[in-house]
Amino acid sequence: MSHQALARKWRPAAFAEVVGQDHVVRALSNALDQDRLHHAFLFTGTRGVGKTTLARILARCFNCEQGPTSQPCGECVACREIREGRHVDLLEVDAASQTKVEQTRELLENAQYAPTRGRFKIYLIDEVHMLSRSSFNALLKTLEEPPGHIKFLLATTDPQKLPVTVLSRCLQFNLRSLPAEQIRDQLRRVLDGESVAADDEALWRLARAADGSLRDALSLTDQAIAFCDGRLDSAGVRDMLGTIDADVPWRALERLAAGDGEGLLQLADAASAQGAHFESLLEEIAECLHRVAVRQAVPEYAAARTGADPREETLAASLPAEEVQLLYQICVAGRRDLPLAPEPRLGAEMTLLRMLAFLPAESADSVMPAAGGEPAAAPKKKTAERGAGVTVAIPAAPPQPAAPAPESSPAAAPTPPAPAAKSAGPAPAGTPGGSASGPAGEAARAWLELHPRLELQGVSARVVSECGTRVCTPEQVTLVVPPAHAALLNDTRIGEIRAAIRQALGRDTRVETEVSDAGICSPAGEARRIAALRKAEAVAALERDPVVRALRDQFGAQISMDTVRSVTDS
Repeated sequence: MSHQALARKWRPAAFAEVVGQDHVVRALSNALDQDRLHHAFLFTGTRGVGKTTLARILARCFNCEQGPTSQPCGECVACREIREGRHVDLLEVDAASQTKVEQTRELLENAQYAPTRGRFKIYLIDEVHMLSRSSFNALLKTLEEPPGHIKFLLATTDPQKLPVTVLSRCLQFNLRSLPAEQIRDQLRRVLDGESVAADDEALWRLARAADGSLRDALSLTDQAIAFCDGRLDSAGVRDMLGTIDADVPWRALERLAAGDGEGLLQLADAASAQGAHFESLLEEIAECLHRVAVRQAVPEYAAARTGADPREETLAASLPAEEVQLLYQICVAGRRDLPLAPEPRLGAEMTLLRMLAFLPAESADSVMPAAGGEPAAAPKKKTAERGAGVTVAIPAAPPQPAAPAPESSPAAAPTPPAPAAKSAGPAPAGTPGGSASGPAGEAARAWLELHPRLELQGVSARVVSECGTRVCTPEQVTLVVPPAHAALLNDTRIGEIRAAIRQALGRDTRVETEVSDAGICSPAGEARRIAALRKAEAVAALERDPVVRALRDQFGAQISMDTVRSVTDS
């Protein structure tokens, strides 16, 4: 017996076998069971989701000798002939090849005559949107007032092209694209029935490549069985599809977070050597960024999701949420622009380099574990970022600690250093943010030491970073919440914060919150203060740099100091 394609062999023969279109099956089954049979049905949706299959099942339901019924017997003459495509009263028309009005008129000439053998004469018109305007006009009269023995089953991938006069005379059923998970599960059932072994990653790749079409998935599976010599493994399916190893996009993001441009280009070289499509490379990176963003915004959902990669959590903690969004946007735009690039590889490499260029230098300084588990190398020197198209390297200089303030000194706001200052470091531990010592200063110090130990994510972590403290002891922590952030606190987040503080301190600490706009020392505010001082140091270094002075003197160049940032060594 000759081989039959999986898409034909496993085509559903009854409503119970249809996958992913429960909303359509339910409506049709109820209409048949209640004998509420309309004369015209329109099935719409993308390719390979079951439009023609549902129409043929419905034709069997109409003409089954036990019907009309939602469960045709499959054994009577009508059911067998419709399944085999030779029923005399089922007229299947491909509108793409019969667009002329003469052909439509010829088709409808016999509509007035009773069916030869079945209960109904059924017209199944596929890709009906391809009919000409004259053909629609010829069809319209019969569609509007058909004889009682006529049923119209129309299918199209583009319902917008149908005249509204036709749409208004049909019951319209919109078929959905199938999610990859549902396609994967159906492929597993098909391969079990075919006694073909396959690993989960191979099925997942086939399901994603099908892009919502079960027919496409079955056709790809047929091809994969031949390509992999009878057993579907992830490496073989990856080679057939031209996709990349699942580890590559995560390694690319690790190189990106570490500021390793050379490593990024080496990954592109490796992907090219594997014959991977660069569009696939950018798609995979974008999907990984989406997973990281979900982990940051809704950690509970991400933790419960199957197939999570352990590197999601590491990247989510290393890259700020707004930078993840920026990188995702660059990646998606780069994939869209690949056809405009001189070569796909050049377009992909430029996208990766653009992501690297727009990633703030502070993120590139973060120590990220590389693919082998070793910390990624950090940049070797500070860089004052671009101003007027000029990038100037500044030798790294460790910040010098300021002299401790006397115990009795009043609170004083920090002042930026003069341009000639050697360095500007953080305030001494006893006076965070320049505040006075004493109970308030001790509470602030204790809070700044406690905050990094809190295991919080998402909104709770951001709110806590803006909070100060009035009391911070093992027995009690009183958080002072700025009014601008108070609206973000609800019972759930307060509970998360309380649990994190107690876990960090290792005891049942009493945790209270109060809202105040009084001057407080918050971890985020302290970080901003230190960043401002380091920026002032970088500005001063630029002002002293002989190259910058020469550019100004000889060419009248100007540097936008607002864009200058200091990059500290890791």
